[in-house]
Amino acid sequence: MTPSRTTLRAAVGTVSAAVLATTALTTAPTTADAATVTSAPASAASAATSSVKFVDITGDGGTTLKANVFTPAGADGTRRYPVIVLPTSWAMPQVEYMAQAKKLADAGYVVVGYNSRGFWQSGGKIETAGPQDIADASKVIDWALANTPADPQKVGMGGVSYGAGISLLAAAFDKRIKVVAALSGWADLIGSIYSGRTQHLQATAMLGGAGALTGRPSEELQTILKDFLASNLDKEEDMIAWGKKRSPATYLDRINDNGAAIMLGNAWGDSLFPPNQYADFYEKLKGPKRLEFRPGDHATAEGLGLLGLPNDTWTNTKRWFDHYLKGVDNGIDRESPVLLKSRSTGAYEGYPSWKEVPSAQRRIELNDTKRISANLDSGANGGLIFLSSMLDQFLKLPPMASIPLLPRSLAAVWQSERYESEQRVRGTTRLHTTVTSNAESGTGIAYLYDVGPLGIGKLVTHAPFTFHGKTPNQPFGVDLELFSTAYDVPAGHRLAVVVDTVDPLYIEHNPSGARLSFSSPASDPSYVTVPVRD
Repeated sequence: MTPSRTTLRAAVGTVSAAVLATTALTTAPTTADAATVTSAPASAASAATSSVKFVDITGDGGTTLKANVFTPAGADGTRRYPVIVLPTSWAMPQVEYMAQAKKLADAGYVVVGYNSRGFWQSGGKIETAGPQDIADASKVIDWALANTPADPQKVGMGGVSYGAGISLLAAAFDKRIKVVAALSGWADLIGSIYSGRTQHLQATAMLGGAGALTGRPSEELQTILKDFLASNLDKEEDMIAWGKKRSPATYLDRINDNGAAIMLGNAWGDSLFPPNQYADFYEKLKGPKRLEFRPGDHATAEGLGLLGLPNDTWTNTKRWFDHYLKGVDNGIDRESPVLLKSRSTGAYEGYPSWKEVPSAQRRIELNDTKRISANLDSGANGGLIFLSSMLDQFLKLPPMASIPLLPRSLAAVWQSERYESEQRVRGTTRLHTTVTSNAESGTGIAYLYDVGPLGIGKLVTHAPFTFHGKTPNQPFGVDLELFSTAYDVPAGHRLAVVVDTVDPLYIEHNPSGARLSFSSPASDPSYVTVPVRD
């Protein structure tokens, strides 16, 4: 029997209990409006700690938003405190941020976490960071300024995933927002789930399924998902326009004009929002800014912090708010603004800008014409969303393939010479090649592997590309950015470039019997450039 949506939403009580226990809260609220829960002191000598209320906030158009409000201990109306607003992630209940909210409130912040419209007990429908969601953020700020000791001159926003995207968008439309911490979010929605003009199948299906399970998708969202997953090219322009409307990069000028201090954090293997689009956005920001990339998948870099456990991402998030909302001289403004953590060593590296991350390029010539058949997976693929990048994050086990055993009828393969020294891959690998297809549409997936002495390749990075409307048997150029990463290739290993036509992560557009060839004309040689740090 399939559980009802009401039953599923009732599970929020169980989640709430777990989070409340984790954050050492002792009393559960009995009503949505008036209940106050006070943290239990660790000992009789402990100082008073923050309190929390569960409230209803009226959002845009009268929609009810379920929220929780943490207030610093000792707040008696005689002083004001900086306020941080945290919209929930996609499909997450309103208790998502309670552990971090309590820590922030104990440090002197008013913190308002609210369930984004359309999810769980909040009203309305899922608008996917549309205008209503942006207006909701401003309504929550209005409420906080009217009902808590929040300082109108010290307003911050932040969140994970969906909450990150909404926070960045709100910073374009509400000048009161002075600071943003956007973790595992997006700047370019189309560049995230439709990169290389290719539908990210597993990512989109997961988002659609989770939305239907925990909320009420709007009619517009349902139509977009249907057309997207059905590869309805007649609606492609509409889908792209829908995505741009929900992309912070579209409103870059407004964000820069408003001048909020923006911290961006993401994981190298984010299955939903690949790091490239965040890095591109970061480079174009003009105000105070910070970019952090760590190993893992979507929200895994900061996930344990949501349970109140020690977490580097949340530690730096608090430092960011402390400096730019409170004026604390903690040095974060003097640190290298780009912070990267290697997938291989787990060591942190600081850089003055994203473009200065690599100091050199390793070029792999894609010589000789390679011809492959489509429609079958060669064995090279990007793995599964969440699982593969988490295995890489915690066990250093990225997706692997035996490069010598890849069938050359299904996969085009080129390899570098063996490197005498370690190659520290840092940044964005780029591919340029000439493609000829016997069909007007098609899809290819390019992979970069670290190949050891036994021929086993560990995936360094990859990306898909799709073409439509090409003249069959006529060559055309392809330029592709693979997903950015930080990976160390050991001395004695080589790099391999592989291109095939099927990957379970993506929808492919190769007709039955399609064949692709990759050539390197003398007038336009094909190559891959790999960014490295010498």
